[in-house]
Amino acid sequence: MAKPKTPLPIITLTLDKIVGGGQTMGTQNDGINDGRKVFVWGGLPGETVQVQLTKKKSKMAEGIVVAVEKASAIRVEPKDPDSYLSTSPWQIMAPADEQHYKAALIEEAFELHDIVLPDAITVFTDEKAYEYRNKIEFSWWWDKEREALDLAFFRRGTHGKIAVDGTSLAKPIINEKAHLVRELLRTKGTKGLDLKTLLIRTDANDNVAMQLYVKNKDAVDLTQDEVESLGVQGFEVIYSNPKSPASVITERLKEWGNTSLTDTILDVPFTYAVEGFFQINLPVYEEALRDIKKWVDIKKPLVDLYSGVGTIGLTVTDADVTLVELNENAVREMKRNIESLGRTETAHAVLAASENAVEYITSDAAIIVDPPRAGLTQPVIDRLLEQKPERIIYLSCNPVTQARDVAALAGIYGIEWHRGYNFFPGTPHIEHLLILKKK
Repeated sequence: MAKPKTPLPIITLTLDKIVGGGQTMGTQNDGINDGRKVFVWGGLPGETVQVQLTKKKSKMAEGIVVAVEKASAIRVEPKDPDSYLSTSPWQIMAPADEQHYKAALIEEAFELHDIVLPDAITVFTDEKAYEYRNKIEFSWWWDKEREALDLAFFRRGTHGKIAVDGTSLAKPIINEKAHLVRELLRTKGTKGLDLKTLLIRTDANDNVAMQLYVKNKDAVDLTQDEVESLGVQGFEVIYSNPKSPASVITERLKEWGNTSLTDTILDVPFTYAVEGFFQINLPVYEEALRDIKKWVDIKKPLVDLYSGVGTIGLTVTDADVTLVELNENAVREMKRNIESLGRTETAHAVLAASENAVEYITSDAAIIVDPPRAGLTQPVIDRLLEQKPERIIYLSCNPVTQARDVAALAGIYGIEWHRGYNFFPGTPHIEHLLILKKK
C-alpha cells in the first residue's frame, strides 16, 4: 500500500519583488530552510503573508497566499475573489500599478543580457481592464452536496477545480451563454465526470459559437429546439480523448448552425473556427499591428514567421508576403482567408516549422517574427545572422526569451524602436515589440 503524501506546510513570509513569471518572491529564513527562495501567487512586494506551499525543493519552493498579515498599500480587492488566481492573478493591483510592473519586467529581462533599451519603456493599454476576452474555456465541476453541475476553472498550482459563475475578464455575453448551457445540462441530469470543457467564443458583434467537449460519447443528447434556445450562431458537441488533459478534437459528434466566426482587423476580415488560432483582445492587437505597419517596407517582399492564421502579414501589407506556420489547422484557416481576400497571387502560405523554412529569410526581405514563449530557434537566428536582412520586426509574448534572442543578434543588429502592449490585463503576460535594424 502506497504511503500517503505528507501535506506541504503553510509558512509565513515577507515578499520582496515581482519576478519574470509574474509571481512574487520572498526568502525563507526560519532556521531550517534559510535562503530558500519562495515564489508565490496572490501576494505583492512588501507584504507579509501566509503561504500554502504547493511545490518544495531544497533551494526553491512555490505556493499560494492564503492570508495577508500585512497588506501592501497598492493592494485592491479582486473582482473575482474566489477564482482570480486561476485566471488573472494580478487583479489584486490597480491598472496603473500593473502597467508599472509590466514595464519593469521588460526592463529587467533586457538588463539580464546587459541590453539597455534606447527609450523609456511604455506599455500600451486601451484602459479596458475587464470584459475584454472574446474567448473563454470553462471546465466543469460536480457539487456532490447539491448534486448539481457547475462551471469551473482549475485552481492555480494544483489539479483541483473551483466552481465559478463566470469571469469578469470575459465579454458579458460569454458568461450569459455559459449560464444557459449549464442550466440546460442541469435539466438533462448531465454528470460532471462525463464532460471535459465548454469553449465559448464571440466576435465583435456578439455573435457566439460554442463547443462542448465530452469524455463520454453518450453524455449529451440535445435536440434542435434545445440548442436553438441558447440563442447562439453555432454549437458543436465534440468527443475528446479522456486520456488527454487538453480539449483535443477526437471526434466531432454533432453540429448545429455555423461554428465559424468573422472579425475585422485593420479593415481586413478574417474568418476563424471556435477552436482556431485568433487573438483574444482585438483592440490592443490592432494597436500593435498599426505600429508594425509603420516599419514595413512595402517595396520589399515580406516574410512572416510563426504566422498563426496570418493576421499580421495579411494586414500590414498588400504586397508580396510569405506566411510560415507549423500548425495545420492554422494554415488551413490562413489559406481560406487568403482566398476570400483575393490574395492568392500575393500571399503564400507555407506549412512548416520556421526552423525548417529558413530559406525564405533572405537579405532583400523584410522579416517579421512572432514566436511562441520559447523564442526563436537557433536555425532561425543563424539564418538571420547569415543573410542580414535590413530590418527585423520582433513581436514577443515573452520579453525574457526576446532579450536572449536580441543578445544573440546584437553583433549585427541594434534596437531602433520598442513598445509594450497589455493584451491580457489582470495577468502578468506582456507583449513587447522590437524593431531591429542592421548596424
